[in-house]
This record gives sequence, structure tokens and C-alpha cells, in this order.
Amino acid sequence: MSSPADGRRTQLDTLAVASLLLCCVLWGLNQVAGKVALAEVPPLQQAALRSLGAALLVWGWARWRGIALPWSNGTLRGGLLAGVLFAVEFGCIFVGLQFTSASRMAVFVYLAPFVVALGMPLVTRSEHPSAGQLAGLGAAFAGVAWALAEGWGGSSSAGPRQWLGDALGVAGALLWGGTTLVIRGSRLASAAPEQTLLYQLAISGVLLGLATLAAGETRPLHFSAITWLMMGYQTIVVTFASYLLWFWLVRHYPATRLAAFTLLTPLIGLVAGAGLLGEALTPRLVIASIAVAGGIALVNRPPRR
Repeated sequence: MSSPADGRRTQLDTLAVASLLLCCVLWGLNQVAGKVALAEVPPLQQAALRSLGAALLVWGWARWRGIALPWSNGTLRGGLLAGVLFAVEFGCIFVGLQFTSASRMAVFVYLAPFVVALGMPLVTRSEHPSAGQLAGLGAAFAGVAWALAEGWGGSSSAGPRQWLGDALGVAGALLWGGTTLVIRGSRLASAAPEQTLLYQLAISGVLLGLATLAAGETRPLHFSAITWLMMGYQTIVVTFASYLLWFWLVRHYPATRLAAFTLLTPLIGLVAGAGLLGEALTPRLVIASIAVAGGIALVNRPPRR
């Protein structure tokens, strides 16, 4: 497998595929965890708590490993922008979960690969989507659009404002894709994954905390055991460990292929939402999931020699 001089791989190897599969499973379950915790933790407060908690974990991890996190390496501008996008993204997701199901949110958030595939040629010449990759993304988009139409017809499984939750999920996808482009198009592309993640967690934690106060979310922090478990899962397993792994992957592998592979997550989210929360598994959502799975195969098919 060829590799550029900067150490970036041009194809996904076994390590990358295994890491991505792990991330997809963890992220698919994350929507369920967030939905369960909403019973006691308001959406913006939930997003703020997990960002601040994970920021402390990343900082402690970097200190323990002796990883330098300098402010003078030219990453501040990109880090600030990535942090703001990250904050708004998760604000949209957690607020949206109040109006739509966890399984639907998992589908719409993973429109992000389209943003990455279309935007990567603007930030690097080494990643231009081929006709086959664009066809795969188009097939996946058609499936997701078919699922999205279910929430606009007046009757829906999640309530009359399901369309709002779906729209916020799409907005979260656009912001996630934009964050990936900012990372690859700035000095963050060569920064340590810990520094990239810390920027986003610290900035988003502060901004989401301010949004919590502005929205009047002042519920006391007295949670049940299941809520503590869900918050711990989101903070430690997802926001700290899996995001650290994700940013390491973004630094070493093609972002377009990585982003397309994450389309597996809605499949896992659908199964988790139906199996753990009893959410409706409608034909439209099944079609959308099949479409995104097919899109993964097309986007990651090796080019002909």
C-alpha cells in the first residue's frame, strides 16, 4: 500500500477498517444513550457536560503521555473555528432528539460524508471523489431523502414536530462535515489528535454551557443510575476515547473514505433504537439504511489499476 511522504495512507488498511467498525458501533449506540438521558438531563446541558468532562480527560491523558499541546504551532485559528462548529453541531443534535427518534437522528447526522466528499477538493488536491464514489454518495443521499420525506407529511411516529428534529439532524451533519474540512484544511491536519480534540471539547463545553444558562436549563444534577451510566458512556467512551481515535484516523487516512465508512453508523443506530427503545423501524428507514450501506461499498472500492 502506497503512502505519501507525510505518512498519510492512500487506502484504508485492516487497522483503519477495524477502528472504524468500532467507532460506528459506539456512535450508533450514542444516539440511544442521549435519548435515554434526555429524561433527566436537558439537551444543551447534556451536551455541555459531556464536552467539559471529556476535555478534562483529554487534558489528563496528554499530560500523562507527555504530549505537548502548544498554542504557538499555528493551530489556534483552525482550533477556534472547529470548536465553534463542534458546539453548534451537538447543540443541533441534542435539541433535535427532543423531536425525533434516535434512529432517525442517526440516519440524518450521517449525511456528513457528502459534505466531506464535495468539499475535500477545495482543501487538498490529493482527494478528489471519482465518478463511482459520487454515484455511491448519490445513492445514499437518495435513500436518506426518502426517509426524510416521512417526517413532512403531517403524520409521524415521533410527533407533529418530527420534521424539526430531522432538520436539526441534517444541520448537525453539515456542521460535522464542515468541521472535518476545517481540520484537513488548516494546521490541525498535522497537529496531535489530542490537541485537535481538546480545542473542540473545551470551546464547545464553554459555548454550550453558556447556551444552557441562556435557555434556562437549570435542573439539579441529581441523576438516576441509568442516567449516570448513559452520561458516562457518552463522555468517556464516545466523546473521549472514540473521538480521539477518529481524529487520529483523520490525520493518517483519506478523509473522504473515512467519512463514507461512517455511514454504517445509521444501520447500527436503527437496530439500537428499535431494539433498546422500541422505536418504529419503518420501511423508509430500512431503505435509507440499505442505500447508505451500498454507498459505502462504492466509495471505498479500490480504483482500477
